[in-house]
Amino acid sequence: MSTSAGQHPSPLACGLPVPPPPPPGPDALARALLLVSPSLDSVLVRELERITGRAAEPLTDVPPPSDAPLLCVGDTLPDTLRTDRLLWFHSTTAGTDRLLSGAPWPGPALLTRTVGRMGERMAQYVLGWMLAECQAVPEFTEQHARAHWARLPTELVAGQTALVYGTGRIGATVGRLLQACGVRTVGVARTTRYGPGPGTERTVPPGFDRMTGAADDTGVLGEARWVISALPLTAATRGFFGADRFAAVRGATFVNVGRGATVDMGALETALRNGRVRRAVLDVLPAEPAAPEDPVWKLPRTVITSHSSGITTDEDIAVDFAACWQDVTAGRRPGLTVDTARGY
Repeated sequence: MSTSAGQHPSPLACGLPVPPPPPPGPDALARALLLVSPSLDSVLVRELERITGRAAEPLTDVPPPSDAPLLCVGDTLPDTLRTDRLLWFHSTTAGTDRLLSGAPWPGPALLTRTVGRMGERMAQYVLGWMLAECQAVPEFTEQHARAHWARLPTELVAGQTALVYGTGRIGATVGRLLQACGVRTVGVARTTRYGPGPGTERTVPPGFDRMTGAADDTGVLGEARWVISALPLTAATRGFFGADRFAAVRGATFVNVGRGATVDMGALETALRNGRVRRAVLDVLPAEPAAPEDPVWKLPRTVITSHSSGITTDEDIAVDFAACWQDVTAGRRPGLTVDTARGY
């Protein structure tokens, strides 16, 4: 393995276990300054102050003058605060790729995230587009615009197969809703979180009828009616859906509610034009917002939405931060902790 000058492979890259940092201790937490992004609503800020029992200060790129530890809540972290003073950062979004793609993350600092009811919202988004497709909503809408009456074939979602890439909280919630409608769900995990390595039997978590590894997905891609991505963006998932993966698809519809840069857009266009991919529903794109002249608007049989499938509310932020606070003050590692080595 080659590394850049001055860099060393991480224990994770070498296959060694990486113990998570312990939660912040009570003494450090008691002394920590609460810094919040200026964009946060004042009502939310007051709730954060109530939870932590301290007044909030603005999160800026100028470090506070004291040497107290920092407890930050926001969506971005200035490089000037990426020091050993950072005790804990709670992200107001579920995706943390932008936080981790900047300057190096201070190793001991805890990183937690907001998920809230995002999984539920994304699951309904996915199911809504699946049902619309099966009931020929786009075709009937087009017929209506022409004042044309004609019956069109429709189909049931029940009994058909959906692959869900990303089997964490959000992917599992998508899987559970699809299962309730009779869809056969196959979870595709990149890691061995749910059992032995590729080619061996895996434990099947709730929300899925079957699990497979990303290295073994070629066959099941050919069986799928829908391919759904809820993948986070990491070094390992960038361009994950490329020419080889799309070549294994046999007429499935591709739905992306994860991250836009996990998709090779050129490979997707080729697959749409040669019929490997039936349709595409893209809530996320590699570059957002897409300008009017962006070629993505001309992709055949594609609908683009405005990164709106999983909107995070202030209530989500307050509820999830409160849960993390309760865990930390009890000496537990929060369930919403981000593994900064993996990126999710």
